Amino acid sequence: HAPAAACPHAKCVESAPAVSASPPGKTGTAAAAAATPVSHESQEGVFDYEGQYQAKLAKKHGDKSYRYFNNINRLAGRYPQAHTANAANLVTVWCSNDYLGQSKNPVVVDAMKAALDTYGAGAGGTRNIAGNSALHLRLEAELATLHRKEAALMFSSCFVANDATISTLCSALPECVIFSDKMNHASMIQGIRHSGAKKHVFNHNDVDHLEQLLAQYPRSTPKLIAFESVYSMSGTVGRIPEICALAKKYGAITYLDEVHAVGMYGPHGAGVAEHYDYEASLSAPAGQPIAGSVLDQVDIITGTLGKAFGIVGGYIAASSSLVDMIRSYAPGFIFTTSLPPPINAGAVASIQYLFGSQRERFLQQTHTRQLKADLASAGIPVVPNPSHIVPVLVGDAERAKMASDMLLAEHNIYVQSINYPTVAVGEERLRITPGPGHSAAMRTRLIGALDSVWNRLGLRRTADWEREGGRCGVGESRANSEQHVGWKRGVEHVWEDHQLKQAHDYEMARKGAVPIVPAIPETVQQIVSATMA
Repeated sequence: HAPAAACPHAKCVESAPAVSASPPGKTGTAAAAAATPVSHESQEGVFDYEGQYQAKLAKKHGDKSYRYFNNINRLAGRYPQAHTANAANLVTVWCSNDYLGQSKNPVVVDAMKAALDTYGAGAGGTRNIAGNSALHLRLEAELATLHRKEAALMFSSCFVANDATISTLCSALPECVIFSDKMNHASMIQGIRHSGAKKHVFNHNDVDHLEQLLAQYPRSTPKLIAFESVYSMSGTVGRIPEICALAKKYGAITYLDEVHAVGMYGPHGAGVAEHYDYEASLSAPAGQPIAGSVLDQVDIITGTLGKAFGIVGGYIAASSSLVDMIRSYAPGFIFTTSLPPPINAGAVASIQYLFGSQRERFLQQTHTRQLKADLASAGIPVVPNPSHIVPVLVGDAERAKMASDMLLAEHNIYVQSINYPTVAVGEERLRITPGPGHSAAMRTRLIGALDSVWNRLGLRRTADWEREGGRCGVGESRANSEQHVGWKRGVEHVWEDHQLKQAHDYEMARKGAVPIVPAIPETVQQIVSATMA
């Protein structure tokens, strides 16, 4: 160790004239030492906080996983158009999670405006302090009815809902063991960590592996199986009936995340669990459980209002006792400001609208099918799946970012690149989500732009991935990829042909035989450009 620095006041003390004799019993030297101020300041160097921040960022830049956020401002009256930082620069958005365009639906917007005028902008605090408003209760009643469960509970987001519910529930169950799909969302993983419970991770959609893990424990051991219906980055679908059957066999409860499915699947928009019993759900009275249905077998459903419903917020739907327990114990619910009145009102309006309208779901699904077919014809590699997600495989973080930048700068098309840790290294991709408002002309421009970018960057086509043995389903045999994509084995789409026909015929009758067409005209770019000019 280096010698300690001298006290800065030492010279002054030593040179000061003596004003009195030494105290009795002390020598002059001891008295001088006693009069010297003592410094308790550490002589160690200060930790380099800023240097640590920069080192972490440098690591992100080095492995090309640093996230860049684009300035994209979606235009309510011109969906799916947006402008960049320059309001005159219009782009077509192809990657929004506002899957059905509900954020601009006049029914939703008008409900929010009315609530804003009546109740103001804010909630005023937590529900315990500021009050349990009628709109909170109405929204939770709508969600419970939608999912045919006894009760529902709102959170500020579905990340919070998953974290708070899993951590609270599994810490309350003695010796609980959690079984989690390998591809589960970060919010569920966070909740599992915070619970402190023992966990096992099973291979994605691998029910054989899950059963091997479950079989290690007695039926009397509390167990929770956490999985998703639609996995957002791959578009694969969870094997809900098989997992529910295993849960019953081994004494577990099921926790199903329907975030990327609510609003879009099932005849009323309750998600994939409802879609399994499509015809029965059509005829059963609203809100009443359907005995033996897949939806009835799921114990806990978690969802969001921030995607297909076009608002913000998360929720759970389950039995009354479970919901009340989470309400009473979860810090993520108790100690945070509740959703404000305009949000609640807009969410109620959106849920009710999509409960009765098939138009948006029909258009989204047909547009997704058309885009996937066009990409296949062009040799653009799409990760196979039966849902509305269109993951275009690039396989390299830097070039995925370059492809996204080129589409935006040169073609006025916004598609965000997805890299690690959201997806595995080597599986970087562009994630495309067709919506009801994407016209045929927009789709043609997208295909042409992707083809151009693929040529200029020398990116691998589907045939190239096949020659290399394939990756995440691309270039692999159908039998091999079907092990992971989920849904019904041998069925290509969640929305089957006869269900799309039913949705189409329903809307034709409901709207007086008005043809179902995209919400945006083919000449939207010219119209918007003229308006903005």
